[in-house]
Amino acid sequence: MKYFCLFLLLLATLPLTAQKQNVNTIIRELKNPNSSTVLVAAHRGDWRNAPENSLMAIEKAVAMGVDIVEIDIQRTRDGHLVLMHDETVDRTTNGKGYVKDMTLEDVRRLHLRNGIDRATRHTVPTLEEAMLAVKGKAMVNLDKGYEFMEEAYAILQNTGTVDHAIFKGKAKAADVKKRYGHLLDKVFYIGIVNLDAADAETTIRELQRDIKPVALEVIFTQDTARVFNTLKNIRTNGARIWINSLWASLNAGHDDDLSETDEKNSFGWILDQGANLIQTDRPYELLAYLRSQQVRKGMWIAPRK
Repeated sequence: MKYFCLFLLLLATLPLTAQKQNVNTIIRELKNPNSSTVLVAAHRGDWRNAPENSLMAIEKAVAMGVDIVEIDIQRTRDGHLVLMHDETVDRTTNGKGYVKDMTLEDVRRLHLRNGIDRATRHTVPTLEEAMLAVKGKAMVNLDKGYEFMEEAYAILQNTGTVDHAIFKGKAKAADVKKRYGHLLDKVFYIGIVNLDAADAETTIRELQRDIKPVALEVIFTQDTARVFNTLKNIRTNGARIWINSLWASLNAGHDDDLSETDEKNSFGWILDQGANLIQTDRPYELLAYLRSQQVRKGMWIAPRK
């Protein structure tokens, strides 16, 4: 009976072991542009169930099984990087004012608002706290981090999470190399390109030739033959395609909201364009859809509680 009980205990723990995300697996997938696994980025964490850019929003997204948590960073007056999307704290906290005019202590006194605009017990995290929360579990997209790459890199070094972080920017390849060339071989960098721009193809060609980003984030308002051809070339030239399903202006109308009634023409359409990295405001639904299409091999989706 003793050994039988131990056997049952072992069986009970096996699924839990299999369910755990491992950041090394995600990093390996990110570096493979031709992988059949589609990576999922949760925009501002699981903000539907926790205040955006809060530690809880990050932890819920990680527990759900996403590969990348997108967070936003701003710098305080005394030089600390904190999680905040806007330049001011007005929208997301019970305070008012610009982050750049506040000290870390000032920001720490504030309480984050939830989706119905109520102040919660959650406070504004630092970048260091956020990186420790995901360490070993998931990657982080440091949105709005381009201007603070030097400071952020120092924090990543101190927390042992340099390979967990993704920086993004809209700058041309020459400008990126001039400003951050000494960091490009140490961090993951993704260029953001508006495909509606007349010089989009040139911008992409220079980024892939001179920077060799692991992925390119593309934005487009119309699904034209030019867009389709450009997306195909990105994959051919060795980068993942990052498409945002967040709202219609980023993906020619094939957005998250459409997925509620027509997944085939939202998530499905984005997949058909060769996207293998999708940022969403509905991570649970996207993960479930990807599993149904068998493009999440080996990945796990937590049951909704």
